[in-house]
Amino acid sequence: MLHTPRQISDHLRHDIGAMPTQLQAAAKYIIDHPAEFAMDPIRVTADRIGVSTNVLVRLSRRLGFSGFEALRQPFRQALVTDTEPRLDQGWVADLRNRDDLAKSQAAFAQNEINVVTRSLRLLDPDTAKQALECIISARRCYVTATRASYALAYYFHYAGRMAHPDMQLVPRHQGSAIDDLLEAADNDCLVAITVHPYSADTIRSMKFARKRGMKIVLISDSAVIAPNVDPDVTLTVSTRSEHHFSSFSGAMAVLECLLGHLFKAGGKAARDRVDAYRTAREDTGAYWGSNRLPRLHPSSRPPGR
Repeated sequence: MLHTPRQISDHLRHDIGAMPTQLQAAAKYIIDHPAEFAMDPIRVTADRIGVSTNVLVRLSRRLGFSGFEALRQPFRQALVTDTEPRLDQGWVADLRNRDDLAKSQAAFAQNEINVVTRSLRLLDPDTAKQALECIISARRCYVTATRASYALAYYFHYAGRMAHPDMQLVPRHQGSAIDDLLEAADNDCLVAITVHPYSADTIRSMKFARKRGMKIVLISDSAVIAPNVDPDVTLTVSTRSEHHFSSFSGAMAVLECLLGHLFKAGGKAARDRVDAYRTAREDTGAYWGSNRLPRLHPSSRPPGR
């Protein structure tokens, strides 16, 4: 008999390949979202997965439980017992008492915890509000970064454009960001991301934006990255690392907070855009689903044989 969430999840991972498609979807949801599964009633869970309640009952019985509530009970119990004492950093101390690899992992993990904590502590609400106002009030909001920082800019733009549809990632192609800023004006803003060693392209873009009268929001490990670069708002993040490149976990945490503010400010319109994007992607087969194919317009289907 399976008694704990870990035992159940391990069993589901092992057995998921042999399950029917709808049971696979339910199993994956339980593995990925144990806390939500513990809290939500069966109809809410089924709706989130996109299956009928009967599927959850069938999965419960397949695992040896009498029904949905019996399957959910170990997860609910874990929420009660897995409280703050278990969520502290005692596990890091445990790693330090093991072999050399575990000790190294403890050092890496502790560094990332510190980087995120320090970056979030530096994110003063008044400063976040100023950055938010620059973005929301702008006609167009450009987001730029280069090399490794580009990944941060890409994600921030990818998610942020659903909250603020006039957000643009620059450079769009292989050119310079300045190429894409030629039409920018003083009612636009630039969100720039760069950490030491600072990108010359990003600095040039900020100077160009300033000449255009644009508002500038900088995410960086320093408020002073180069002479004559004076952003309107600077969100300072920690990038301390245990390896040879900067850690981006703190910057990502700050960007996630900024995205949260953007979506909250966007309200229902932002939620509707998210739903529209999701529907379009599902209809065109963008997301993996073994029983889903892109929905083709009748005129685009190949003739029958």
